[in-house]
Amino acid sequence: MNVHWLEQISASVPAGDSWLSPREACHLYAMRFPKRRADWRLGRWTAKNAVAIFLDIPLEPELLREIEIRPAASGAPEVCIGNDLALIQVSLSHRNGVGTCLLTQSSALLGCDLEIVEPHSAAFVADYFTSDEQDFVAEVPEADRPCLLALLWSAKESALKALREGLRLDPRQMIVSIYGLRENQTAYQNDSQSGIFPFGPTSPPEIDWNPLKVRTSNGQPFLGWWSRTGELVRTMLALPSPDERPEFLWTKKTGADHLFMRVS
Repeated sequence: MNVHWLEQISASVPAGDSWLSPREACHLYAMRFPKRRADWRLGRWTAKNAVAIFLDIPLEPELLREIEIRPAASGAPEVCIGNDLALIQVSLSHRNGVGTCLLTQSSALLGCDLEIVEPHSAAFVADYFTSDEQDFVAEVPEADRPCLLALLWSAKESALKALREGLRLDPRQMIVSIYGLRENQTAYQNDSQSGIFPFGPTSPPEIDWNPLKVRTSNGQPFLGWWSRTGELVRTMLALPSPDERPEFLWTKKTGADHLFMRVS
């Protein structure tokens, strides 16, 4: 199964709303808070661009308006073109002015998430992570714990989206395996410059994707990939498992910011 990844920044979203469908525009105007409106517009803009690029549809407002991202009964996004449900699966996430869309043309279960590396309380660790995960966090150097927590939490969020459950399901019912970290922990600790996460800031398309697995309480395995650039952690999971690392749809630099898109 092939999966495709698109990221957009908030500055790329048009000021006007002519690219929204009438239903989407009504939903937007019903939102009270500016930040929620901005995040929602960023997510929809990213998803519509991903679908348009994948289907080779010109990125013009009147054509993007025909691509509608609707919530399914579960709340998960689904793609309609015109009024017809498209055979495309998407998962969306946004954080800190970055929006992302994971896309595949299959009936796979799909989930993606963005998280920022930042401190978390002991209560957060106790509330959302298994005892093994808590032990793992305690073992790593203190300076690396924010990144590890962001990665573990992002992986759980991706799995919850793939299951179309959200936080209706207890995140502690999922066990995250991050390949390469536990096995190489001693070597990473001996490297004073890198710690357990030797992945420094990079610029797309040189993003380094690494294997990831989340197993649910019933034994269902989701396989996928994770990456980190700067303070941004990305995860994606799918069932059945993706054949290769996600491919960016298109890459374009705009000053100090990056739009991550590559035509595949």
